[in-house]
Amino acid sequence: MLALPLASAGIGFSTSLTIMTVLWALMAYTALIMVELHQHADSDATLHTLAKQILGKKGKYLASFAMLFLFYSLCAAYIAGGGSQFNQRLDQWFGLQLSAASGTVIFTLFVAAIVVVGTATVDKVNRVLFTLKLIAMATVLLFLAPNVTQSYLLSMPIQQGLIVAAIPVIFTSFGFHGSIPAIVRYLDGDTPALRKAIIIGSAIPLVIYIFWQLVTLGVVSQSELVDNQGLAALISTLSTTVQQNNISAIIGLFADLALLTSFLGVSLGLFEFLGDSISKEKNSRLITGLITFTPPMCFALFYPQGFIMALGYAAIALAILAIFLPVVMIHKVRRTVHNDPQRNVSYRVGGGNAGLVFCVGAGVMIVSAQILITLGVLPALG
Repeated sequence: MLALPLASAGIGFSTSLTIMTVLWALMAYTALIMVELHQHADSDATLHTLAKQILGKKGKYLASFAMLFLFYSLCAAYIAGGGSQFNQRLDQWFGLQLSAASGTVIFTLFVAAIVVVGTATVDKVNRVLFTLKLIAMATVLLFLAPNVTQSYLLSMPIQQGLIVAAIPVIFTSFGFHGSIPAIVRYLDGDTPALRKAIIIGSAIPLVIYIFWQLVTLGVVSQSELVDNQGLAALISTLSTTVQQNNISAIIGLFADLALLTSFLGVSLGLFEFLGDSISKEKNSRLITGLITFTPPMCFALFYPQGFIMALGYAAIALAILAIFLPVVMIHKVRRTVHNDPQRNVSYRVGGGNAGLVFCVGAGVMIVSAQILITLGVLPALG
């Protein structure tokens, strides 16, 4: 959510709205493909189980690698953004002026301590933080909305290349496919309920993103957003735009909570994922914690401004998990079902082969865009 205005700074509101809607539809479609796939597996099957069952060990290894790549990329993004924010808060609240590296390390150790203690601790902390985040978000939207300027919303792309460069980060905003197996278990494989949960559940963040884009891209000129790239610059620009007491603190609080809640959730997922592969010895949680947090922290130390960069790399892993794997698996399953008339399938996603080809084409474009950004062919964001 924080990255969306940074990724959309040079393309304008209408263009970003179009891209968000298309990518939401793409991700909802591939999520429905996952629902169709789960009809051919046990109710407790994970993505790795599905991949192994349908594609063999190579499919399982690919899913595991992509999941790790995604988790690590997201953690690196949150540490890079959160470390910078943490340093600013120490300076504002306590007058402590630490180096960027020190702030990043302390922020990482703080979150790591919560995660290593246990899932229940993360759950309790995140419930409180998430509630505060919703209140802060509603307040920010309320204060920013009256300052929206129509001319800012009608701005056209500054460079055509920025449109393609924005796609990987916006795409990452709709990555929820890792949660689908848990939802399938929770709803006991009830296909109508699953379809409703996925379509409505994924549409809720889309609506929130649209309102967020409306108030951020609508209160700051496109040229000013482009000239003030970076998370800290975005927060500062939004704060100075609205002449209201304490709005700066509320916007900063919202940004802090958004980063922290996301980081806690993703790092817990990575921690549990790695924990399944490590022996359950006495110090295994500490070892798992080191393996979980050290690599992304090192990235943030070397690339302190790497918030958008890491999210872009996460798009490659997400494309594998949410597009390529589901498409390949469903293509194989449908061929098997077609050759075995006795297999009864109650639900099949529409679109046929044309829908699968569109998904693959979109996935190739997303991955290619990030590769071109890395090679310097397309402009880097943030």
